[in-house]
Amino acid sequence: MAEHHAERMIAANGIEICADAFGDPADPCILLIMGAGSSMLLWEEDFCAQLADGGRFVIRYDNRDTGKTTSCPVGEPNYTLQDMAADAPAVLDAYGVAQAHVMGASMGGMIAQLVALNHPERVLTLTPIMSTPDPSATLEAIDEAEAGGGPPPLSPPHAQVLAVIAEMGALDYGDRAQVLANRVAMFSALRGSGYADEGVNEALYAAELDRAANFASTLNHGPAIAQSEGWRERLSELNVPTLVIHGDEDPILPYDHGQALAAEIPSAELLTLTGVGHELPRGTWADLMPKLLAHTS
Repeated sequence: MAEHHAERMIAANGIEICADAFGDPADPCILLIMGAGSSMLLWEEDFCAQLADGGRFVIRYDNRDTGKTTSCPVGEPNYTLQDMAADAPAVLDAYGVAQAHVMGASMGGMIAQLVALNHPERVLTLTPIMSTPDPSATLEAIDEAEAGGGPPPLSPPHAQVLAVIAEMGALDYGDRAQVLANRVAMFSALRGSGYADEGVNEALYAAELDRAANFASTLNHGPAIAQSEGWRERLSELNVPTLVIHGDEDPILPYDHGQALAAEIPSAELLTLTGVGHELPRGTWADLMPKLLAHTS
């Protein structure tokens, strides 16, 4: 089993970023960037260790407003996705890593795209997982569900996901049981049909809640995305080996988001996960791990 390097706090960009790592620092580096509302814990330790056992030095970190990284008051994010993309090279700098294979899930995949666009000299390969070239499609769907507007340019989230999202703003974040129940409901709604028997990892979500400096601040990711400048028209500038991974049953960023991303990044490969929602089920890891290691070789 790969060595798990302890958490550390990194002072950069006017904030403190919490990170940890797995494996041998002499190995090629994979930088993992997690999605909206989630800390680095959702890159599960077993997943990171398997990558590290394959000869990679794996770094994961808490985005702003998650885990132990600096948080803003609820509803007042003082950053955009561009700022979050600047945090990634700062984390690499702290570990003495010049270049990395950058892998991001959901919002983390959006950040990963911006890291590759804004800091191309730091990126060896790009792997957006269950992500999108255009977050406005989802944001507009949430707004239009209330306002009754027309359809967004890419497919909107499914109704059951929108319903759980709508509940998040009304939660009592001092009531741990209520917040945890919403978390379980959200990840249940995000599952595809192929791996539904795996269930949801309630213990992992509980650990996230207990570790967070201010879990309510995860609500800031939506406004932060909304106030970010779009980058879709810049994707043709990318000149980095790219593997787009997307489940064909993703209910929040449906499959056409992944198809669009793969089509608009030059020479990108699309890996479709059949029966998979907005998730990376353990049942996919045996097939997925060799592909990730080959892509980052």
